[in-house]
Amino acid sequence: MGSAFQPNYAGSGVPEASPQRLFGFGAYADLKFTRWVQLEGEARWLRLNSFANITEDNYLVGPRVPIHEFQWAHATPYGKALFGMGRMTFEYNYAYGHFLDIALGGGVDLRLGRRFTVRPFDFEYQLWPNWINGTLKPYGASAGIAYRVF
Repeated sequence: MGSAFQPNYAGSGVPEASPQRLFGFGAYADLKFTRWVQLEGEARWLRLNSFANITEDNYLVGPRVPIHEFQWAHATPYGKALFGMGRMTFEYNYAYGHFLDIALGGGVDLRLGRRFTVRPFDFEYQLWPNWINGTLKPYGASAGIAYRVF
């Protein structure tokens, strides 16, 4: 998947909007146990277009809930609540840190056939509550394609 995020940090140890969006790539996996019991895991590396060499990485896992399955359109909107770790490299690479990362979001999956699914839109609003000087609140969108293994 490809992603574009507002990192909510522009330097000086203060959470504030960055003048540049971060871009990056990632991977996701969905496990479907039943219609309503699903798990999603994702890893994202936001390292392109950084302002002052500030980057963010996310490693998240949590429940994914399909809202409805539109059979005629092969579309499934969903919501998700993911938990894990965020990693930030601070301005000019002078330090880095690992922080609790809580992500709330949702999107749409479009089934293209038995094996392929396109995710044209996935939005996340993240909370990093134990960040250095308060709570960091990055947000962004992703798009990607999935291949069904089983």
